Amino acid sequence: MALTAEELIEIERLLAVDDADTGPFVELRRRFPRLACVRCDASDVTDPPFRQFPSFDLHLLDGSDHCVQITADPKRATAIVLAKRNTVG
Repeated sequence: MALTAEELIEIERLLAVDDADTGPFVELRRRFPRLACVRCDASDVTDPPFRQFPSFDLHLLDGSDHCVQITADPKRATAIVLAKRNTVG
């Protein structure tokens, strides 16, 4: 099942205001129990992010075919990757 536009807006809002290391990941799991959400280090992902936020890059995953792949098309997104960036503060 693909992400809805409303879900994507809510995800972006959550990532834009959260500055905690694990806060958005835990909150995303709570708010979107059906959503597959993967967390990794930003250096593990070579594709450009769909959106960038203070602590995370957001990547969209398309799992509609037999192989999962990163997509820039929100209409094909069935899951997300939160890639944690090292921030200097």
